[in-house]
Amino acid sequence: MNTLSAPSWLWIVCTIGACAAQTLRNAMQRSLVERVGTVGATHVRFLFGLPFALLFLAVVASVSDFSGVRLSAAFAGWVLVGAATQILATALMLAAMRERSFVVTIAYTKTEPVQVALFGAVFLGEYVGPLAMVAIVVATTGVWLMSVPAGGAQAFGRGSLRPALLGIASGACFALSAVGFRAAILALGDGGFVPRATLTLAIGLVLQTLALSAWLLWRDRRALAEIMRAWRPSVLAGMMGALASQMWFLAFALQSAAAVRTLGLVEILFAQIVSRRLLSQSSTRREGGGLLLVIIGVLVLLSA
Repeated sequence: MNTLSAPSWLWIVCTIGACAAQTLRNAMQRSLVERVGTVGATHVRFLFGLPFALLFLAVVASVSDFSGVRLSAAFAGWVLVGAATQILATALMLAAMRERSFVVTIAYTKTEPVQVALFGAVFLGEYVGPLAMVAIVVATTGVWLMSVPAGGAQAFGRGSLRPALLGIASGACFALSAVGFRAAILALGDGGFVPRATLTLAIGLVLQTLALSAWLLWRDRRALAEIMRAWRPSVLAGMMGALASQMWFLAFALQSAAAVRTLGLVEILFAQIVSRRLLSQSSTRREGGGLLLVIIGVLVLLSA
């Protein structure tokens, strides 16, 4: 199936599915941070996600035509950009989660759509219209409300500013990663969107697994050993991570990075559920109001 024959709504289904799987993966990774460290928990999504990504590729290769897929230097460059910035983004996100509640950390990273719109316009020529920009401002305001302490802006101190900066930096890296991977998928030519997305995911995870494995062998072999000892929860986190990435990449093959990552703000709803049901964390009224603005912004953007 090529992009032109795909239903117009399919990217929405893929994005929502990616958000659900990613929320579960994030919760699983968060539980591993204390045991294997931030870099170790980051590596879990790649090391244990790679076998599943290769399985996806094998299944797709058995039923799809790869003759229209064309490897190139442009593809190699963009997939490297996407892979490298995703590693950094995940590490920054997990570091922020150690200092702030799960749902608010996810909200910090969701400044990403503003940055995706900027990077997408610069690198891919995918521009956002005036109404969409208004929607992004509304959603960003919601993110800000979710991040301000109950005492107001004056309550910001070093302890609360640090996770905010980590989360926003994570969002910037996720934005670059989204644009990089979409550009890589587009650079593969006119083949079917499923083969292009799946091949990009597999190659990206190979690069990420090799890079982080080499880093841990050099700097923190204890963490690598702990990852192997924690293989049971790591396999689950890796599986959900690979599934989430597969769905994200399918969405990127069908729609602009800005649209996909803006709809991805619904992950905040899933994060809210996980925080209340699994992590026993509560949200303030200010955070609830911010969450409502984020939802309004997403709905307006999708209708723009």
